[in-house]
Amino acid sequence: MASFFDEIARNNLKSFLLLAIFTIFFMGVIYFVVYLFGGGLFAFALGAMVVVLYAAFTYYSGDRVVLAISKAKVADEKQYQNLYASVEGLSSAMQIKMPKIYIINDPNPNAFATGRRSKPSIAFTTGLLQTMSRDELEGVISHELSHISDNDILVMTIAIAFAGAIGLIAAYLRLSFFFGGFEGRGRGNSGLLMLIALAIGLLAPLFALLTRLAISRRREYMADANGARVTRNPAELASALKKIQSYEKNPRSTPVVHANEVTASLYFANPFKASSMMNLFSTHPPIEERIRRLQAMY
Repeated sequence: MASFFDEIARNNLKSFLLLAIFTIFFMGVIYFVVYLFGGGLFAFALGAMVVVLYAAFTYYSGDRVVLAISKAKVADEKQYQNLYASVEGLSSAMQIKMPKIYIINDPNPNAFATGRRSKPSIAFTTGLLQTMSRDELEGVISHELSHISDNDILVMTIAIAFAGAIGLIAAYLRLSFFFGGFEGRGRGNSGLLMLIALAIGLLAPLFALLTRLAISRRREYMADANGARVTRNPAELASALKKIQSYEKNPRSTPVVHANEVTASLYFANPFKASSMMNLFSTHPPIEERIRRLQAMY
């Protein structure tokens, strides 16, 4: 039988190492571009600062955008009295601020958390509320509250900002290589440097994407373990995942209508059809593996 704490510590360490590697890689790409075009320390610091400011802006304002994109509406406290009671009780148990609760009118059973610890929000689809028992729903709630408690929104905001910046830099390097943008600029006339620039332009976006997705999957495993620790009932969280798995296998099932590539990592389960992308390029671990890990905690 696996320990909640062992599983949490293992995934926390792995996600930290991935984020550290991502940070070093990002700084290395910035430094290389500055060196390539003859910039100095100021240019390097300026480039890194722009990305940090972008990440900060996204972190502090992104929740409003995500909720608007998702067509989430504030849940009526009288209509969803039991839901409010469950969220409030689990928030108190985890010693975090009670999140604002939203409802998304969508048959796909899913949920997501967003915002900061000081201003959290949690959204549930009508499909999830109709599908889950009270205990299963509490398992999902504890998972989402764990994302808030563990500052996963901040971690993923940083990862997304880094990946986006690397994508833009790589596109610029590709254009510079193929359209002669290196000619007469800085150190760009060196054949070796040009080849390195081309390699970064072609491969860096893929590395950034895979690293970002790997971090997202690690945080999902950790939220499962932490959520199960809080409720002391991993079986109900596993049961909730099994119901979602059954829904996905139904040929008449539909993805979350207003989910997109940017918001997908926030959801409790992959909001798209399970067969629409390879596991390597998924924001979530395979449901089968999540269930297996939770069952090992029984």
